[in-house]
Amino acid sequence: MDTVVAAAPPASVPVTLRKLYFVRFAFAAVWAASLFATADTLGPLSTTLLLVYPLFDVAAAIVDVRSSRANGGPAPALYANIAISSLTVAALAVAATSGIPAVLRVWGAWAVTAGIVQLVAGAVRRQLGGQWPMIVSGAVSTLAGLSFATQAGADDPSLGSLAGYAFLGGVFFLVSALRLTRPGRRPA
Repeated sequence: MDTVVAAAPPASVPVTLRKLYFVRFAFAAVWAASLFATADTLGPLSTTLLLVYPLFDVAAAIVDVRSSRANGGPAPALYANIAISSLTVAALAVAATSGIPAVLRVWGAWAVTAGIVQLVAGAVRRQLGGQWPMIVSGAVSTLAGLSFATQAGADDPSLGSLAGYAFLGGVFFLVSALRLTRPGRRPA
């Protein structure tokens, strides 16, 4: 009888992810509050906020890739996330010149694709612990993205739903950070 023994991930991977997830929660909370305050118009501040969010996602994914390489983690999914989020910055810059409906459509497409990538990355990392919130968050992101596309056709679309989406995503990062295995503990 052959048995498969899974190698334990290096202790630094959960520690790095834990810190990264706490930072992502804090960023999402501040970003959501800032966007919510400007959600009814598409001015210079709200446009800047819209561009900063996927840029931050790129930076966070780069940090994640560096920590994931140590254990052969979901680097392909993370590289896909970097590419998708980078393209989203450019698409949002163009969409912002057309108005809130165009922004909602681009954000919706990003939420769907990034949600699928997050779901896959969380599934691949299950052995690290603390990934179920990331898997659920990926699924929620996918559904939310579809709702943004629908909202784009509303009579008076607003960016407010993006603020709620970002905050909820931050909460998922917080829950995942709290659930990640601490050094010396085994995943449940």
